[in-house]
Amino acid sequence: MSHDPNCLFCKIIQGQIPSKKVYEDDEVLAFHDIHPWAPVHFLLIPKLHIASMADLQPEHAAVLGKMSILVPRLMKELGVTNGFRTVINTGSDGGQEVFHLHMHAMGGPRPWLKG
Repeated sequence: MSHDPNCLFCKIIQGQIPSKKVYEDDEVLAFHDIHPWAPVHFLLIPKLHIASMADLQPEHAAVLGKMSILVPRLMKELGVTNGFRTVINTGSDGGQEVFHLHMHAMGGPRPWLKG
């Protein structure tokens, strides 16, 4: 799989930086956010280095679909039963800070009302 040796998330995938894993398989990794905005807040990333949603190609459809399907399952496993939010920030103006495609999944009582 393609990776960027300077990418923070690629380093997490490679095991060079520790993370608190939620889920892992051959294509994706989910781990808890180190600065959570909600009682449950994890990131879901493809293991293939894709810089942002703007860089997606037709061949990436399956992995993005897999990520979308995994979120409800993982939220349920983590005890979130009354809804959750998913966010993909894209590009600098979209609030993206790490340029490796990632989906935030946040659950719990109204997490987006962080004060």
